[in-house]
Amino acid sequence: MDEYKELIDKLMIRRDELQEKLRKVEKSLRETHDKDSEEQAVERSHEEVVEVLEGSIRLELEQIYEAFSRIEKDTYGLCVVCEKPISVKRLEALPYTDRCIDCAQG
Repeated sequence: MDEYKELIDKLMIRRDELQEKLRKVEKSLRETHDKDSEEQAVERSHEEVVEVLEGSIRLELEQIYEAFSRIEKDTYGLCVVCEKPISVKRLEALPYTDRCIDCAQG
């Protein structure tokens, strides 16, 4: 896995960034607001956006954790569909990907 050290470092940094964002999003969703009905409508719209953001963060974190699992199993960098190596360029662009470009498009 030494050939993937930079990518693994990138995954760890991204994981840490996402965990911090998730903490902030969760805090924002927990906050209670005493506002008039017009402000509550705006706030509800904001909460919907934050909820979508939370889902997106959780999905990316899940993909990163799955990549760490593949690293532990020594299968990182191999396509889960065809078992061929995933190109380094693809991994650099999307370090948590589990499919080569052909299988991802197919």
